[in-house]
Amino acid sequence: MCRKPAPGRTLPPRSGAGLLQGNSMHIAEGVLSPAVLGAGAVLAAAGTAIGLRRLDYDRLMTVGILSAAFFVGSLIHVPVGFSSVHLILNGLVGVLLGWAAFPAILVALLLQALLFQFGGLTVLGVNTFTMGFSSVLAWYCYRGIVHIWPGPAGIRAAAFCGGALGVALAAVLTALALAFTSEGFWAAAQLLLLAHLPIMLAEGLITMFTVSFIARVRPEMLRSARRTAASEGILS
Repeated sequence: MCRKPAPGRTLPPRSGAGLLQGNSMHIAEGVLSPAVLGAGAVLAAAGTAIGLRRLDYDRLMTVGILSAAFFVGSLIHVPVGFSSVHLILNGLVGVLLGWAAFPAILVALLLQALLFQFGGLTVLGVNTFTMGFSSVLAWYCYRGIVHIWPGPAGIRAAAFCGGALGVALAAVLTALALAFTSEGFWAAAQLLLLAHLPIMLAEGLITMFTVSFIARVRPEMLRSARRTAASEGILS
């Protein structure tokens, strides 16, 4: 039975396990305040619009494959103590797609919400923004390092930083969404950051090996992303 608050009183915040579904970065429905939900929806819509406008439609197959990889990544759980966390792969998606990561992640999160009840429709905007914006920042980080440090070693270092940064920023943004909703969520926000420290390392390595492999067998994928960055004035 649901406990109802007495008149003039509010229920205390839920525990960390109830805020994030499956100990992941999918914020559950009914947790965030309307202001945070509204801001997340607006920012996600803006990011998706930019992503669609800058999307190279010759790369739609690549976008679909990476969206599927992001979707499947949530099903791979890694034990951490008495709990578990899952792969996110938003850094990898961002490194390879740039702003197109927004629509790719939106589609994957929508299917997760509909098929597996991960997150939910009301928090779709917030979850999309936390994952999508961190992916875009990971892409800028990757491009910047490659520009400063060209060559295979620079690509590996940049890919590792991009993969790890994507997870770190997603955890920070999710923690901020909880913290802006209620001060009582600070403990859950701190737990979220600590639980994903090993995932940052794992995804940094996954992104590094993936990008290194692509650089050897399909370098045109990376050149295409580089041309997009140059056209936007990011690289000279």
